[in-house]
Amino acid sequence: MKKATSRAGASSAKSSSSFKTVDEYLSRVAEPARSTLNKIRASIRSAVPAETAEVISYGIPAFKWKKVVVWYAAFSDHCSLFPTASVIQMFKDELAGYRISKGTIHFPMDKPLPASLVKKMVKARLAEIEGKKRR
Repeated sequence: MKKATSRAGASSAKSSSSFKTVDEYLSRVAEPARSTLNKIRASIRSAVPAETAEVISYGIPAFKWKKVVVWYAAFSDHCSLFPTASVIQMFKDELAGYRISKGTIHFPMDKPLPASLVKKMVKARLAEIEGKKRR
């Protein structure tokens, strides 16, 4: 996934794979996107099990518990949350005011998704991971 460097100044790195930690990634994101992503990060963290790891996956921050639960990132003109296509489908009515694609929710750099919605989507994704494990 390519990082954009224009309007938001999201990243000055030449390659998204250059990030080794989530903190390093976030340190290179310009405001207001950095504050927005930190709010998203806090919402996700509050909904995942304590043993969940923060990782860089596909060059962007992610939370991993057994497998990746959710990714998030800043781009030149928006921020995105990647909770998987099935989770987006489950919450499509609540996401009606946002630009969505198969696996991505786009939202303004200065306005994070509501924390309650992020938490519900994360919990749905965790349940999905657990359900797949039992098969």
